[in-house]
Amino acid sequence: MDEWQIGRASYLILLGSVLVFWFFVQNRQNLGRTLQQAVAWGLIFLGVIAAIGLWGDIRQTVRPSLGTVTAEGRIEVPRAPDGHYYLTLGINGKPVEFLVDTGATDMVLTLKDAERAGLKTDDLAFHGRAMTANGPVRTAPVILDTISVGPISDHDVRAWVNGGDMAQSLLGMAYLQRWSNIQISGGALVLTR
Repeated sequence: MDEWQIGRASYLILLGSVLVFWFFVQNRQNLGRTLQQAVAWGLIFLGVIAAIGLWGDIRQTVRPSLGTVTAEGRIEVPRAPDGHYYLTLGINGKPVEFLVDTGATDMVLTLKDAERAGLKTDDLAFHGRAMTANGPVRTAPVILDTISVGPISDHDVRAWVNGGDMAQSLLGMAYLQRWSNIQISGGALVLTR
C-alpha cells in the first residue's frame, strides 16, 4: 500500500469508529437490542458481499447446460432464463460460448474469444464493416481451422472478428445452415445433421 491508500484507510477507520461510537451512545438505553440489530445488518452486509463474489458460480448453476448431444448428429440447446439460446463450441480446440442469433448473417467472435481460440488479433486486418444494433463496427475475416460440438466437427470455417465492443460471440446463419434441420421444440433449440 502506498501513502495515499494508508491515509484513506486510516480516515475510513477513524470515521467508522466515530459513527459506531455515536450509534452506541445514542442507543445506550437499549444496548442489547442495538447489538442484535448491528449483528443482523452485519450478516446482511456479509451475505451481499458473498453473493457478489460468488455470482459467476451462481449464474452457471442457474443457467441450464449449454448444449446436449442427444443422439448421433442431434444437439439440444435449452432456452436460458433470459429467453436466448447459448451454445458452447470448440473453436480450434478451445471452448467458446456463443449466443445463437438467427438474425446474424455470419459467425462473429469477440476479440477475447478470438484470442482464446488461438487467433493472433494483432495481425488481423479490420477492413470490413458490419451494421449492428449499436451502429457500424469494423470486422476482420478469419478462417477457423476446426469447429466442434459433441462428435460433430467442421473444418476451415469462415468467421469474422468484431473490432468493437461486443459482450458475446454470435452464432449466425452461415454456421447454422450447415445443419439439415433447425427447430424450436419444448423450450429447446434442436439442431440435426
